Amino acid sequence: MGCMKSTLCESLGSGLERKNSPQTVGAEQRHYVRDPTFEAKHNRVSRHTDKVVGKIMVGLYPYEALHADDLGFKKGERMKILEEHGEWWKAKSLTTNREGFIPSNYVGQADTMETEDWFFKDISRKDAERQLLAPANRPGSYLIRESETSKGSFSLSIRVVDDSGADSVKHYKIRLMDNGGYYISPKITFNDISSMIKHYHNKADGLCRNLDRPCVKPKAQKPWDKDAWEIPKECIKMVKKLGAGQFGEVWMAYYNNTTKVAVKTLKPGTMTVEAFLDEANLMKKLQHDRLVRLYAVVTKTEPIYIITEFMANGSLLDFLKSDSGCTLPMPKLIDFSAQIAEGMAYIEKKNYIHRDLRAANVLVSESLLCKIADFGLARVIEDDEYSAREGMHARVVCVWGGELNRKVLTFKCDDLLEEKMLQ
Repeated sequence: MGCMKSTLCESLGSGLERKNSPQTVGAEQRHYVRDPTFEAKHNRVSRHTDKVVGKIMVGLYPYEALHADDLGFKKGERMKILEEHGEWWKAKSLTTNREGFIPSNYVGQADTMETEDWFFKDISRKDAERQLLAPANRPGSYLIRESETSKGSFSLSIRVVDDSGADSVKHYKIRLMDNGGYYISPKITFNDISSMIKHYHNKADGLCRNLDRPCVKPKAQKPWDKDAWEIPKECIKMVKKLGAGQFGEVWMAYYNNTTKVAVKTLKPGTMTVEAFLDEANLMKKLQHDRLVRLYAVVTKTEPIYIITEFMANGSLLDFLKSDSGCTLPMPKLIDFSAQIAEGMAYIEKKNYIHRDLRAANVLVSESLLCKIADFGLARVIEDDEYSAREGMHARVVCVWGGELNRKVLTFKCDDLLEEKMLQ
């Protein structure tokens, strides 16, 4: 995945273990095999259907229909939501009266701040700082977000240059008045947040500086196709070889000529299709903002393909050696560590052990977000531990020492690897 030294191909042979491993659903739809996590995702969102169904949404980006049951739309087009199915919603265009599925992250609720360029929904204070400090932004960039501490309130986050000359982010709480108005300083109030934004564009008026331009939003990535898990090899167009290892290669590719992805190939004979699918089905269910997402697989013909999201800056190891990476300030490096810790905390919460955490297995996005990759050495465990097997990765044995002496691996093993990586 943009990583010359990535080792998922080498590590997949060890497999994942779990009692009652889920099996791949064999029913094909448009030559696809259903996503093994579809039911879980559908059940998770169905409890909140009343929040979306029936509401009017506006296109934030244009969308071109790729399948017969999709609904294409233009930016600004209004649609009524009919059904909610995870990342895809069924909608009816109020312009064309056509119905079809739309990507939920391409739309925002009409007549709300969701349609504003400066509003970032469902973003934490820390993620706001990461977005604003991304290379695409500059001092004066800003965003409005929902407050983490006060439900129904908002916060203004601004990128500034501090006294030492370093870029940082200042946060201001936007307070709500009893009559419905808003203010940051009680000296001046506004009827709505849009009026507040316009005012502080013209002058700082008590803020650390005036507002310049909205924070650049990450490019919207179309959700993975509905039920597309086992996909035809013809859907993948290999574009650029990024690296190779003992058990396969890593490529930048396009899915259906539209979605940029990373493809890892497994050399024939590396492992059986059944063993790979057992492992991949478990890997698919590990989904977190700090984990590289597994999209689909190709197993009908060799070599086996593993399709994942593409990370533009490759591995953290290589990125830190590049011209852009070697000049990063210490606060950003500390933030990288924090992002990795978030991902590892999720893995532990799900009772998994990664077993191969290192800089080569952490990938970096264009906006400098870190995601943990390569779960081929991960193991599902019960009761916080599992027994070590013979023939384990030599480097892992070296790092874990005492843990392996008693032939039991716990979450402490990942902790030791994380500590070693950050030294």
